[in-house]
Amino acid sequence: MNRKTLVLPAVAGLLTPVLAACGGSGSGSKGGDAIVVGTTDRFTTTSDAPAPLDPAYAYDVGTWNILRQTVQTLMAQPKGEGDPVPDAAESCSFTDSGSERYACKLRDGLKFASGDPVTAQDVKYSIERALRIKSSSGVSSLLNTIDTIETQGDREVIFHLKTADATFPYKLSTPVAGIINPKDYQKDKLRDGFEVDGSGPYTFQADVSGNAVSVATFTKNPNYKGAVKVNNDKVELRSFADADAMGAAIDKGDIDVMTRTMSPAQIQKLDAGSSSKVTLVDMPGLEIRYLAFNTNASSVKSKAVRQAMAQIVNRAEIVSKVYGTQAEPLYSLVPATVTGHSNSFFNKYGNPSVAKAKALLTQAGISTPVKLTLHYTTDHYGSATKKEFEVLQKQLNDSGLFDASIQGHPWETFRPSEQKGQYDVYGMGWFPDFPDADNFLAPFLDKDNFLGSPYSNSTIQHTLIPASRREADRLNAAKSLTAIQDIVAEDVPVLPLWQGKQYVAARDDITGVAYALNSSSTLQLWELGRGVSG
Repeated sequence: MNRKTLVLPAVAGLLTPVLAACGGSGSGSKGGDAIVVGTTDRFTTTSDAPAPLDPAYAYDVGTWNILRQTVQTLMAQPKGEGDPVPDAAESCSFTDSGSERYACKLRDGLKFASGDPVTAQDVKYSIERALRIKSSSGVSSLLNTIDTIETQGDREVIFHLKTADATFPYKLSTPVAGIINPKDYQKDKLRDGFEVDGSGPYTFQADVSGNAVSVATFTKNPNYKGAVKVNNDKVELRSFADADAMGAAIDKGDIDVMTRTMSPAQIQKLDAGSSSKVTLVDMPGLEIRYLAFNTNASSVKSKAVRQAMAQIVNRAEIVSKVYGTQAEPLYSLVPATVTGHSNSFFNKYGNPSVAKAKALLTQAGISTPVKLTLHYTTDHYGSATKKEFEVLQKQLNDSGLFDASIQGHPWETFRPSEQKGQYDVYGMGWFPDFPDADNFLAPFLDKDNFLGSPYSNSTIQHTLIPASRREADRLNAAKSLTAIQDIVAEDVPVLPLWQGKQYVAARDDITGVAYALNSSSTLQLWELGRGVSG
C-alpha cells in the first residue's frame, strides 16, 4: 500500500505530530525546477467579489492559502501545531492578568518584498483597515474584540481589547491580520483583482485567463524574516476544473503534488497502491460539513422544521455511501478531536427517527410534506458533494415529511447568493482559522457572523462566548463551550453532518509532504522540497 499516515493525538485541544512521512521539512533540496502543486480551488473575480485576494475580504481556505504564503502576520501557527509563535513579531504576549492588553515587538529590519521597511504603523494601518472596511465576507469579525491599537516607535504594537480574549494570539495568525503596505492598499477600498504584496515567505504572480487564475507562482522572497524555513525557490499552484483532471496531471508527471480536493474514488485507488510513483499521505484534519439555514425564510423559520430535519438525517449513511473511511459522523460544530467538543445533537436527538420527527412537526402545527430546496456548491468542496446531497434528499423524502429538491451552483455565484439570504437551506464546509473550539462556534453564532445568518442568541453572544474567551486554559472553557453547543442543538441554526480527514498525494521525489498541510488545512508550501526519485 503506497500510503503514509500521520498520527496526531489531541492534547488539550491542540494537535502535536509524532510521526513525519515522506521526509522531514529539511530534507528537500533547493533550486531546480519549480515544484508544481495541483488544486481544484478556483480563484475568480466577479461583480460580487472583485477583490478575492485582499486580506480585508478573503475568507475561504483557497484564498487564505495564497495569502498565508505571501502576506506576513505577527503570529503564525507552527509546523507541528500547538500555540502560535511569533512570525513578523520578535515577541508577543498578554501584559495583564485579564487577557485584555496584548503587546508585540516587530523583528528588527523587517521589510516588505518591495524593500520598504515594515513598521508598527503598518501593522496598525492593516488591521484598522480590515475593521473599517468590514467587508461582506464577515472576515473582520475575527478582530471584533479589538478596541484600540497603539504604537510605540517603529517596532512596538499594543492591542487594547474590549473584552478578555485568550484566543487573540491565534487571530493574529490569520490573513485578515496580515501586514500590508499602505502604498499598495487604499485605506477605505478593497484592492480589486489578483495582485498581492506583503512580507511573507514568497512573492506572488498570477497567470489570469478571463476572470480566473490558472497558475499562481510563488517565488522565494529574499527579504523574508520570520518563523519558517523555506525549502524551495519556487512553487506553482495550478487550478484544475475537477479532481479527475488533477489526477491525470500527477499520473503524467505534469504536477508534483495533489492537494484539495481529491475525490473519494481517487483516494481509495491511491490507498490501494495503484501507483508506484505517487504516494498518498493522510493526516488528521478539522474540516467539517454542515447544513445552514436562513432562519428568516418561511420554509425553515419554524424551529420545529429544523429540529425535524435534525431528527431524520442519518449521518452514518451519508458517510458510508459517499465518503467511507475518509469521514466520520459529526454531532456538533466542534470536531471530536478539539477540546470542548460535545455530542450535543446526538444527546438531544439520538438515532434517526421518523416518528419523533413527525411528532415535532405535528406539535408545532406544521403541515407535511414540508417543501424545500437544498442548495450546494458544485465546485468548491469536491465532486462528492452532489452525491452527498442526493443521499440527504432521499433521507428527507423517504420520511414522507419533506418534499425536498436539490440544486447545485458554482462557488462564484453560490457564496454571494448565500450571503444575501437567497437560499433557505444550503450546504457549507468549514476549515478552521485556528484549532480552537471558539473558531467552530463564534464565526457562525456571533454578531456579523461568517454566514450572514439572521440567527441571534443573546446568551451565546453576550455571556457564553465572552466567558469561554476569558479562560487561557482551554480545558476550563469547556462548560461555556458545551452550553453553546447545547443551544445550537436546540435551535438548529446549523446542522452538522460530518468531519473529514485530509489527504495529499505526491510524486516520490518530493519531500516535506507530511507538513504540506496543517490540521487547519493551511498549505505550507515552504515545507516542500525536491529529493531523489525512488
